[in-house]
Amino acid sequence: MELIVFLTLLLLLIFVPVFVLFQRKKYHDQRLPPGSLGLPVIGQSLSLLRALKADKVEKWFHERIKSHGPVWKASIFGYPTVVLYGPTANKFIYTCDGNLLASTQPPSLSRVFGSKNIFELSGNDHKRVRAAIVSFLKIEVLKQYVAKVDDEIQHHLQTHWHGKYVVQVQPLIKTLTFNIICSLLFGIERGPKREKMLPLFQDMIEGVLSVPVNLPFTKYNRAILARKKLVPMLIKLIQEKREALKEQKQQDDPRTDLITSLLSIRDDDGSNVMSEDEIIDNIIILMVAGFDTTAVLLTFFVKLLASNESIYSTIVQEQEEVSSNKTSKEDLTWEDLSKMKYTWRVATEIMRINTPVTLSFRRAKQDIEYGGFIIPKGWQVLISGSMTHMDGGIFENPKMFDPTRFEKHAPSPPPFSYVPFGGGPRMCPGMELAKMETLVMIHRLVTKFNWELVKNDESFKRVPMPEFDQGLLVRVKPLRETMVSCKA
Repeated sequence: MELIVFLTLLLLLIFVPVFVLFQRKKYHDQRLPPGSLGLPVIGQSLSLLRALKADKVEKWFHERIKSHGPVWKASIFGYPTVVLYGPTANKFIYTCDGNLLASTQPPSLSRVFGSKNIFELSGNDHKRVRAAIVSFLKIEVLKQYVAKVDDEIQHHLQTHWHGKYVVQVQPLIKTLTFNIICSLLFGIERGPKREKMLPLFQDMIEGVLSVPVNLPFTKYNRAILARKKLVPMLIKLIQEKREALKEQKQQDDPRTDLITSLLSIRDDDGSNVMSEDEIIDNIIILMVAGFDTTAVLLTFFVKLLASNESIYSTIVQEQEEVSSNKTSKEDLTWEDLSKMKYTWRVATEIMRINTPVTLSFRRAKQDIEYGGFIIPKGWQVLISGSMTHMDGGIFENPKMFDPTRFEKHAPSPPPFSYVPFGGGPRMCPGMELAKMETLVMIHRLVTKFNWELVKNDESFKRVPMPEFDQGLLVRVKPLRETMVSCKA
């Protein structure tokens, strides 16, 4: 009798969990979004990467929306994924409680950027780290650095544009944004230390949205190796700044650069708000984000001004009005930037049509019901912000370039439909820095140079950021030279 009871209990222990799991899977299968996971590991990753490369993400999404609706499943970068579309989906991604939807990125991102970067953290950790970063990147602090950014830009133009007949715009502007961030975030002045870091960041960016197969000579492998080389350099830099703080070699205001600022912020008990690992991972993510995204915006800006005479003339007029009250040697100020309203509206429309970052990932921390479907725990959730940017129901004639959409009295688009910097508590903390860089650069370009495209139809691909095939070649002339030849 005891043996029978024992065997019965044993069978129950074995089969009840199996039955529960079967029912759970059956329940999930019934309520999972439509679509296919495809082949293991690869799934739809290759087709999405091809669409990115050809700048046809919009088409990739539309084909699946047509087949499945605004919610469907796929397998992306090694994980089962639920893909969402629409302003409601954007809001869900950017405002959902971190206990439900974590900002965990695909393995190819988190392994390269580190697990403690601001996009991976959630809850109180995210709030703590974001507050520390924002304390340096808020407007009140950035106002002090306009002249420093202006100096980097003028030095860059003197070095790489003056005296050149043809320039490759995109690689040069990447170098510029890298140098600005090195100065502002790292506190590294011009020299070999910067030059050693630049190719490492380039390798990391190229590998972050690759198929996560760590084999020699793959982009993913190069990105991982680049991080391994970069981290010791950052540790040494942090140690140098920590020693400088101890010896009180810094100015009275410790916010001379972001690293120093983060090392200076203390809890109530006197301990550092951020660990060394958190500082390293967040410096890497901020550098990568600021390095490439602002460079993309500025490259498209240069292309637009070379091909749209009306917009170019209006921007020149606005920038000349700013210059009229300054000597040629005076640095720009925050007040000067506040007068460049039309220039920023043009930049805003550029980001609507050519969004630098098109994909945003999250990870479900528990089963979530959305749109009548179940997003299972552990699955990725993916949106493309550029989809709502090009939605004719949100923006009239979405393919037409029209900066008046963003005039003060124009109708505002629905919330979470324009998201080049994200939204809600996940809004990009570097937005004001990107704005500052863009306005200063455009001011210096249009007041010092004329340029024309070498190839009017030069195309670009996303790898994962937009990359022009020849770097966007332009013929440049200093304005003084143009004026002399006109008089002659």
